[in-house]
Amino acid sequence: REFMYVDDMAAACVFVMKNYSNSEIINIGTGKDVTIRQLAEIIIDVAGYEGELRFDESKPDGMPRKLLDVSRLKSFGWTASTDLKAGIAKTYEWYLSALENGDIRM
Repeated sequence: REFMYVDDMAAACVFVMKNYSNSEIINIGTGKDVTIRQLAEIIIDVAGYEGELRFDESKPDGMPRKLLDVSRLKSFGWTASTDLKAGIAKTYEWYLSALENGDIRM
C-alpha cells in the first residue's frame, strides 16, 4: 500500500507536465509502501489513540505489497517531499480544524 500526500501528488503532476513529453507511461508515487499494521500504528500515533489495536486473524492477509515503480520519475529528478507520517499529521490537523470551524460534520 503506497500513499502520497495530496500536495506532493499535485507537485508531481505539474513537474511531469513541464518536464516529460515521452509517450511511455510514467508512475507517480513515493516508491515506499507500508503494511496495514504500519499504517494503523502511524494513525494511532498521530491521533493520540490510546486504545488497543486488534486485527481479525480469521481474514485473509491480502496482497503483501502494492508498490509502484517510480524509477522513471526519479530519473527526471522528482521525489515526494512529505513522508507518510507527516502527510497523515497534516491531514489530521486539517480535519480537526475543519470540524472545529463547522466546515465538516461528523
